[in-house]
Amino acid sequence: MSIKWGVLGTASIAAGCTIPGMKQAEGCELYAIAGRDEKKVQQFKTDFGFEKGYVGYDALLADADVQAVYIPLPNNLHYEWVMKAIAAGKHVLCEKPLALNAKEAEEMFAAAKEKGVILAEAYAYLNSPYVAALKEDVQGGLIGDIDYLETAFVTQGYKDDIRLYKELGGGAMYDLGCYCTTMILSLIDSEPATVKAVAEMNEHGADLYTAAMLKFENGVRAAFNVGMILGKNTNDRMDRLYIRGSKGSIKSSVEYNQEGELSYTAVIDGKEITKTVTARQNYALELERMNKAIEGKEAILVTPEFSIKNAKLIDEVLKQIEY
Repeated sequence: MSIKWGVLGTASIAAGCTIPGMKQAEGCELYAIAGRDEKKVQQFKTDFGFEKGYVGYDALLADADVQAVYIPLPNNLHYEWVMKAIAAGKHVLCEKPLALNAKEAEEMFAAAKEKGVILAEAYAYLNSPYVAALKEDVQGGLIGDIDYLETAFVTQGYKDDIRLYKELGGGAMYDLGCYCTTMILSLIDSEPATVKAVAEMNEHGADLYTAAMLKFENGVRAAFNVGMILGKNTNDRMDRLYIRGSKGSIKSSVEYNQEGELSYTAVIDGKEITKTVTARQNYALELERMNKAIEGKEAILVTPEFSIKNAKLIDEVLKQIEY
């Protein structure tokens, strides 16, 4: 079975990541593309082979043949267009962060449940066998009981980018911090008890750099650092993951959302063990999982409960930094 997908927007993440993933994924039909600029719509239609091209998002949602919609719009537009897509009876995969707060997320998932459609938040990296292997080792006790976990995702500063403006839902926490919080919540099976965070804000009211410390109800501590501070319009980035347990530790510098041969190192009783995992394009894996969920063959990976838990954690961090 093939699912007819519509893409609501001509964003760079759609062009560079998700649409190529759709082309690789089993069960995906690139049916329709919509945007505000006719020239861009036609370019996407030609470049990627969409059957239909629409100027305006409402026109795509009105197409009865569209079964599922991918939404890569700016963060401040997610709520509006997810709700419209749900009302139109479409299954929805929306870019992270799904919502600007937990209340919005809860309303979106409630609307999807009432309409009988699937709504999923797009964290492609969580679909990677690399993350699955990490979780299996951590939860399986390879390094014993977790004491401490830290992760970082620091990138370039950007220039004249929508991610720098608070009114557009920009800032390091929404753009990058959500990767760190979802990684932490994936590996620590407990509820956050205390959250402390500080940030450097830019002239547009968004956080340019945020650092947070967490303590969970089970006693585990975690920390993360996110920022857009490594120069202007460069490809520089720094990714880090460190997990400390009662028997040893795991270290990884693999960047979020990577494919190919990915490795992490466990140190147990002074001995190093390197594990290598082969990962396909994460967005293709994400779309295949979504297609199976739509067909009723498999549960969605990023559940509503997980997304809401993550949104509540982000809410608390943003409260701490007075975003």
